[in-house]
Amino acid sequence: MQVSSVNDVKIYNLSYGKSLPEWLSDRKKRQLQKKDVEIQRRIELIQDFEMPTVCTSIKVSRDGQFILAAGTYKPRIRCYDTYQLSLKFERCLDSDVVAFDILSDDYSKLVFLHCDRHVEFHSQHGHYYKTRIPKFGRDFSYHYPSCDLYFVGASSEVFRLNLEQGRFLNSLQTDAVENNVCDINPIHHLFATGSSEGRVECWDPRVRNRVGKLDCALSSLAEGTEVQALPSISALKFNSSLTVAVGTTTGQVLLYDLRSSQPLLVKDHLYNLPINSLNFHNQLDLVVSSDSKIIKIWNKDTGKLFSSIQPQTNINGVFVEAGNKALGPAPRWCSFLDNLTEELEENPESTVYDDYKFVTRKDLENLGLTHLIGSSLLRAYMHGFFMDIRLYHKVKGMVNPFAYEEYRKDKIRQKIEEARTQRVQVKKLPKVNKELALKLMEEGDDEAEVVSRKKKGKALPSILGDDRFKVMFENSDYQVDEQSEEFRLLNPIVSKVGQKRKKKLRLLAQQVPEDNDEEPEGRASSEEESSDDDKSWVEEVREQRRLLRQEDRDRRRQERKDKTSQPQFYQIKAGEEFRSFNDMAHKQKLQKTSLEERLKLEEHSETSGTADTAVGSKQLTFTLKKSEQQKKQQQAEREHHEERKKLRRSAGHLSSIRGRGRGWGGRGRGRH
Repeated sequence: MQVSSVNDVKIYNLSYGKSLPEWLSDRKKRQLQKKDVEIQRRIELIQDFEMPTVCTSIKVSRDGQFILAAGTYKPRIRCYDTYQLSLKFERCLDSDVVAFDILSDDYSKLVFLHCDRHVEFHSQHGHYYKTRIPKFGRDFSYHYPSCDLYFVGASSEVFRLNLEQGRFLNSLQTDAVENNVCDINPIHHLFATGSSEGRVECWDPRVRNRVGKLDCALSSLAEGTEVQALPSISALKFNSSLTVAVGTTTGQVLLYDLRSSQPLLVKDHLYNLPINSLNFHNQLDLVVSSDSKIIKIWNKDTGKLFSSIQPQTNINGVFVEAGNKALGPAPRWCSFLDNLTEELEENPESTVYDDYKFVTRKDLENLGLTHLIGSSLLRAYMHGFFMDIRLYHKVKGMVNPFAYEEYRKDKIRQKIEEARTQRVQVKKLPKVNKELALKLMEEGDDEAEVVSRKKKGKALPSILGDDRFKVMFENSDYQVDEQSEEFRLLNPIVSKVGQKRKKKLRLLAQQVPEDNDEEPEGRASSEEESSDDDKSWVEEVREQRRLLRQEDRDRRRQERKDKTSQPQFYQIKAGEEFRSFNDMAHKQKLQKTSLEERLKLEEHSETSGTADTAVGSKQLTFTLKKSEQQKKQQQAEREHHEERKKLRRSAGHLSSIRGRGRGWGGRGRGRH
């Protein structure tokens, strides 16, 4: 049970307790209920007093013995016996219930309005009869004197079904396009409907004529209110013979006297949500109104808030059966609550998942558990994950095994410091920022002296005594570095302001009660003093900048000197040639030549020597070697040339025949 206090009114939440995660199966929940002592200690007034998914409406029989609730999914109706504090029966239905009512004193006669236009009647044994109305219904009311059921919905007509004759009667024709809610006054049986246009029409069932009309849309809007849509009527409730409460879809509740067209009171929920329920508490002259977010209890005469209830889930409806002690005693079937609530703690508690730990993705990275994302050990929820608290503590201990020891030492240190504070305090400087603390102490003493001289003075709180700044004098991370560039540039300004402040305090201390408007002779004006002060701190800032630049130059010069004084070592990589340290020009020249020229130089000079180097007069001799593949290729080429030389035939035996012309082959032609 949870105890909270709103506006000095105690509210007892009987269904509050150690909550179970929604993703657990029913079998797992039953196992936890058997093992967990805290779950077993929960106050359960009525056994299985819940719905599988959503409860849409709830009512109590007139004899107070039975509680009926309609919900989903699947569509069903449940009846609870308050004498036995248990579920009496459960009946499943064909479609969702829009509204239902109890026609008898007990549960023996029930009527249900379904979302598919069907009207279903139940008797004590179960389903009795089903019929259908012409249009989709939204609400209905039962007129006891004539046994008529009035149905309103997506139509301008109000359908009448007479239960004594078992037939539909002539409908009532309203001026509205659609009607959302309806109600019948319990004293003079005036029938009223609330339309989607923001009007309330009242009808006399005896003559079936409209007797009045209220325009609630314009009355619900205050001056300067931004209107996004036309306020429709979402709730309607009569009280006594002359009072009616009207709830709108924009979150206002209007109280009317039937003799006036102007509202007596307009109460705004300030959530801009439709009002879904209205009830009256006549003993204390209170109105209980609710939307999907909050239940407000307020005085019907003044509109002053009495108390409010804001649960963690959405509200679909409210039925006033018993309140807390401020509203009256508990009902007869749970009268033991009056004795139980006296022993409850006054401090409110919040829901805590004791068996699970909520961790973010960053926490998983610190613990090294990112590989568990997507497994059954982590349950995704909002911007993080739920994990078993035992697994969390085990991994936490493995990651940081000395966390408990550090925590224990910190606690012991805090206890010792708390004990020391109870002793006589000696004025001493803190360990961190001693100079700043001393400066603040001196300024505080000067201010205290000035305040003591004034008749009407109030000393300002010191930073040293303010808990918001105590970490600055305890944690070494907040130590002011006086050698930093930022401090040295700002120090002239801060010191000059401090000097001005001290000077001002001295003047205030020497000031007489009677102030003179004229300045004493021979004293410079405040403007001249301020200009001189500005010039002085500007010069100091320039001097500090000059010193910083000089220190920077000296530091760089010293670094270069250190580099030249120490021997430098170089590493020759594989494939590189060792060059003299004084031969940088020749090296740069070689880098500018082409690859062909560099190869020629390497072929011509098989040895290379250096002399008079930084490491001494030494000479390096080496011979260029060829790889085995290159040697084989050259050998094959030589053998090929030798073979070609052997196969070459000489052409020396062929001599040119001189004197023979072109026609030497035709010598026989001249002889003939």
